[in-house]
Amino acid sequence: MEKFTLSNGVEIPAVGYGTYLTSEQDDGTVAAALAAGYRHFDTASFYGTEQALGDALKAAGVPREELFLTSKLWKDEMGYENALAAFERSLQKLGTDYLDLYLIHWPRTDDLTAEWRQLDRDTWRALEELYRAGRVRAIGVSNFLPHHLRNLMETAEIAPMVNQIEFHPGYPQTWNVEFCKAHGILPEAWSPLGRTRVLQDERLAGIAAKYGKTVAQLCVRFALQCGVVPLPKSSSPARMKANLDVFDFVISDEDMDRILTLPQFGWSGLHPDYPKADID
Repeated sequence: MEKFTLSNGVEIPAVGYGTYLTSEQDDGTVAAALAAGYRHFDTASFYGTEQALGDALKAAGVPREELFLTSKLWKDEMGYENALAAFERSLQKLGTDYLDLYLIHWPRTDDLTAEWRQLDRDTWRALEELYRAGRVRAIGVSNFLPHHLRNLMETAEIAPMVNQIEFHPGYPQTWNVEFCKAHGILPEAWSPLGRTRVLQDERLAGIAAKYGKTVAQLCVRFALQCGVVPLPKSSSPARMKANLDVFDFVISDEDMDRILTLPQFGWSGLHPDYPKADID
């Protein structure tokens, strides 16, 4: 599989497997993903899938050095001491002694009236400590917007290496992606396939048909050509394989322009600075 290179030289597989909303028990999904060719797995304490992922990877017997494992600390695990403790819990559940990537899941807690700037900085200081100690190969954030990143980088000794954001046709967060790239931060895409409305969109279906691909494959390829690491999720072995079958075609500049300028649609309604909005 192709790879991206982080600012510190660590290589990350170009397509990862997202475990959000997968089973909290080992139900064979991870084994199927491994069989399809995935070696990059994304989880989080909030997902409740760390234990099942760790158990499945252990049962599969894939050498640890062949895997790229990401986890994230949740909103109630922020702060210096809390973050260090959350990291240890994630390691224990995953059955590993290090992570390849560790992220702050959201820049703000559920209490949007609370001061977030210092909390982010204190949490980041813990991640920097883990990185220096060799407990994690790379550190970053998730769902941060440029103003959250600016705040963090004002005092950070180590700049974030990744920002995992919602990204898909209809919601490409162009300015956020451009900001990240300008500062050496690799964007990752959660929900790279969008939702039902994206996958059933006739405009995207027409473009995908030109390449003999599905809309889902078009979405994955779109992320890659935007320099974004997609993290698609599927429980179907056939679709798992299909989501990796995206390296044999290139979306034309004209079609990329068309996708990037579609009206906003398929957004989750999740925004770090505001209560959940209406989903279109």
